[in-house]
Amino acid sequence: MSRKVRGIARDTLKFILEASRSSLPAEFAGLLQVENEIITEVLILPGTENSRMSALIRLYMLPNMQVAGSAHSHPSGVLRPSEPDIQFFSRTGDYHIIVGPPFDEHSWVCFDATGDRRDLAILDVEFKDDDFEGDDFEDDLDEDFS
Repeated sequence: MSRKVRGIARDTLKFILEASRSSLPAEFAGLLQVENEIITEVLILPGTENSRMSALIRLYMLPNMQVAGSAHSHPSGVLRPSEPDIQFFSRTGDYHIIVGPPFDEHSWVCFDATGDRRDLAILDVEFKDDDFEGDDFEDDLDEDFS
């Protein structure tokens, strides 16, 4: 069952692009989560392996939650899914982003679970920082460790 997705948050896409650039020369890989019909989160699972030729996500490490798809980089700059990519896509949702150099807002493509291109809007979304309010968070840490 495919979840309805209106687009990806600009900050989430920027995270994917920067994480991919930082992972060079290896590939980067993560799973996408949706909130209010917008891709807002990238999950990086324990045990994920990255190399120059591939990235391996260990799906058995996924907590009991749904994902909308995946994001990974192709350091070669080829923004087309390989056959192994498409096999992976079919198991992890219907929105799959591949990014490549120069890792900017024009160097990515979204695909569906069968490897066909699909449109995905970039949306300006304001994230709430309610969970980690600077001083309160530090006070909580001080209490936990004192």
